[in-house]
Amino acid sequence: MMEVQNKQVILKGYIDDVPKESDMEVKVSKIELNVPSQGQGQGQGQEQEVLILVKNIYLSCDPYMRGRMRDFQGSYIPPFLPGHPLEGFGVSKVIHSNNPDYKPGDFITGFTTWQEYSLIPITDQLRKIHPDPRIPLSFHLGLLGMPGFTAYAGFYEICTPSKGDYVFVSAASGAVGQLVGQLAKLHGCYVVGSAGSNEKVNLLKNKLGFHEAFNYKEELHLDAALKRHFPQGIDIYFDNVGGDMLDAALLNMRVHGRIAVCGMVSQQSFSKPKGIYNLFNLITKRIKMQGFLQSDYLHLYPRFLEDVSSYYKQGKIVYIEDMNEGLESAPAAFVGLFHGRNVGKQVIRVASE
Repeated sequence: MMEVQNKQVILKGYIDDVPKESDMEVKVSKIELNVPSQGQGQGQGQEQEVLILVKNIYLSCDPYMRGRMRDFQGSYIPPFLPGHPLEGFGVSKVIHSNNPDYKPGDFITGFTTWQEYSLIPITDQLRKIHPDPRIPLSFHLGLLGMPGFTAYAGFYEICTPSKGDYVFVSAASGAVGQLVGQLAKLHGCYVVGSAGSNEKVNLLKNKLGFHEAFNYKEELHLDAALKRHFPQGIDIYFDNVGGDMLDAALLNMRVHGRIAVCGMVSQQSFSKPKGIYNLFNLITKRIKMQGFLQSDYLHLYPRFLEDVSSYYKQGKIVYIEDMNEGLESAPAAFVGLFHGRNVGKQVIRVASE
């Protein structure tokens, strides 16, 4: 089989603070365009894995990947290995396979590595894509992928919404938040979002249909900002940031409010996280606050795919991507997540479809 060059994004070493571009390195290796014989080229304990060779078309930049850049074994997903390519969700095309369920030319989505070509195992979370000309292929990383499903499961299963609820979404223009807000509005809720620039605030109100939005960087007191937008209090807070915003939201929750803890992007250091001071409100207001992973709700995925695909094709929801071109742009795009540079779901286009 033919051997080709294979560009990769390598993690240089473990980190504790905000990722920097210098924590990663773009290298070029070589790869044969075939699946090796069983056990060949695999490490100990991997001999039984069934592999397929894919060409990565789109790669997803997601905040959770930062947690895999530290040497911590107690998380829900193992850390990256320094000196090896990063891993993440991707949309890929099958190049070579010994499995009849995955034929060359098939499009798939699931975990892959940050390379032009990847040998990946067949797992129960690998999913074949049946391309629909009405839905961009890259949306299988956002709207119809892990972020979209996170929004869907978190909003409906954790937040248990009712028509007329007052809903607050932080990081509302991001990959998850933009869909939470639109699902809440479709459900008959009143929705306010926060974001980190006036451009994003305008996007929330004028394109994504939020009732109101505010730039948290321009607010001297987050508590006052929430009281201004929610004079009657908050029923549902979909939390993507933690920190000061979560603390302020706790002061403004209504009795029997629900908080879905999806992300903690405000925690700039793993070793020195900021404390939360207003937790007593959980007792006095009988608030339910729950963290979750989308993988806990995979049984709902078919319903999610049907519902959200239908909403999008009917024009009831929109979805915004921030597309970077070329694998070499991936380190800067990933680092930009933690400085608010992305507008919408951050995606890397590695190759043409």
